[in-house]
Amino acid sequence: MRELALSMFLFFFVFNCVSSVPTKEQFQSCLATNKISKLPRNLTNHTPDSQIFTDFSESSSPNSSFLNLNFTSLKPILTLKPKSESEIKRSILCSKKLGVQVRTMSGGHDYEGLSYLSLSPFIIVDLVNLRSIKINLTDETAWVQSGATLGELYYKIAKTSKVHAFSAGICPSVGVGGHISGGGFGTIMRKHGLASDNVVDARVMDVNGITRDRRMMGEDLFWALRGGGAASFGVVLSWKVKLARVPEKVTCFISQHAMGPSMNKIVHRWQSIGSEVDEDLFMRVIIDNGLEGNQRIVKSTFQTLFLGGIDRLIPLLNQKFPELGLRSQDCKEMSWIESIMFFNWRSGQPLEILLNRDLRFEDQYFKAKSDFVQTPVPEHVFEEVTKRFLEKETPLMILEPLGGKINQVSETASPYPHRRGNLYNVQYMVKWKVNEVEEMNKHVRWMRSLHDYMTPYVSKSPRGAYLNYRDLDLGTTKGNNTTFEDARKWGEAYFKGNFKRLGLVKGKIDPTNFFRNEQSIPPLF
Repeated sequence: MRELALSMFLFFFVFNCVSSVPTKEQFQSCLATNKISKLPRNLTNHTPDSQIFTDFSESSSPNSSFLNLNFTSLKPILTLKPKSESEIKRSILCSKKLGVQVRTMSGGHDYEGLSYLSLSPFIIVDLVNLRSIKINLTDETAWVQSGATLGELYYKIAKTSKVHAFSAGICPSVGVGGHISGGGFGTIMRKHGLASDNVVDARVMDVNGITRDRRMMGEDLFWALRGGGAASFGVVLSWKVKLARVPEKVTCFISQHAMGPSMNKIVHRWQSIGSEVDEDLFMRVIIDNGLEGNQRIVKSTFQTLFLGGIDRLIPLLNQKFPELGLRSQDCKEMSWIESIMFFNWRSGQPLEILLNRDLRFEDQYFKAKSDFVQTPVPEHVFEEVTKRFLEKETPLMILEPLGGKINQVSETASPYPHRRGNLYNVQYMVKWKVNEVEEMNKHVRWMRSLHDYMTPYVSKSPRGAYLNYRDLDLGTTKGNNTTFEDARKWGEAYFKGNFKRLGLVKGKIDPTNFFRNEQSIPPLF
């Protein structure tokens, strides 16, 4: 009934909106009037990036495995691929004039598809052509345009220096813009903080097409962009980030075991270790399943990066976590950039694979949720998780340790609030291949059931969630009529007490709520 009611609501909402949708020709006329670059004669779904004018596309949505089948979206009027900031400005101004929403894409990692789906008439501004990266080793910073991917940034850093990195995620095809604006977990975050903690400047275009850097935008807006979901405030064109110093050699290992009584104890023990050990150590736990012969088994995998050599790692872990039984032959020393390949199961492949933007496109759909854990989960919970995982082909839980540098930052210093007092984050995910609503509903119900089961064991008042693992189950906006109170449930799950300040910033920078989506910050005055 829940899915049916939502589908009926979305049907009538979209049906009533369609008649007022501006045409593609109207939008093109507005762009031409504003002296945008010459339009191509023939509009196609896939316009080559090499063209000298702005790319236009009529595709209904990107070819992405992140498609949210439970979202009855209008088709975009146009997909624009601007090659300059002036073209983005004209797109915003024409959208305002014609009453059209803007969805901005900067790569992947959009779990609910809010960068390319909408209930209101909209265009997509795809930043794929704005991806320059400029490294400055003198002050150990980089200016990165929002259309670049993490893989492109990492590759550029690695080609420039053997002892520098950026503290961000391991998925190379994820767009820099979205990743940073939501926080940005990564393998060196316990040593160097989140991606958003390492932003020192930014350039953002507001609702009036005015571009501001940190000095011009003021500290309130600069605060909001670093973890508060930048799409609520404007279009971030580029970020200036602080690079991290790393050793020339780091150490990685993978330790995989079948879940069972003894392994449940080790995973349970990890909860008290992961966030408390030396901040040079990042050791996450992945729980999934697979086939051994004809039998399905649930496995746990310890996937680890240590900012140092084997000679330091072995004594550290044997003292703090002897249950794991780590040996030197289990470990491998490598460069930091090779560790990104290692975590992506691509060791030994050329670094150029990091530049492949299509790595994220799998022939699967998925639903994800998240939690933050503040006290160790009882051992019997992992037994129940194992039972539930045997019901599905592709369930997944990723437990990522917090602590270290993350705890040293106040929870009000940026919108991301899940700092001291949290042991680790949990990402839940279930995948499926069949593109049908009935199949989706079956898997989503299973995911909701698992999430409900975990309620007694995770953070409370509010139950925390991570913005970069967006979850529309937490609630959605009601178009431009959404009040701050309407959005409080999901807003405080992501931002806790910082949600009010985000609303106040929104009220100043975008009082008409032009930049909005189905889970954006409403203005507060």
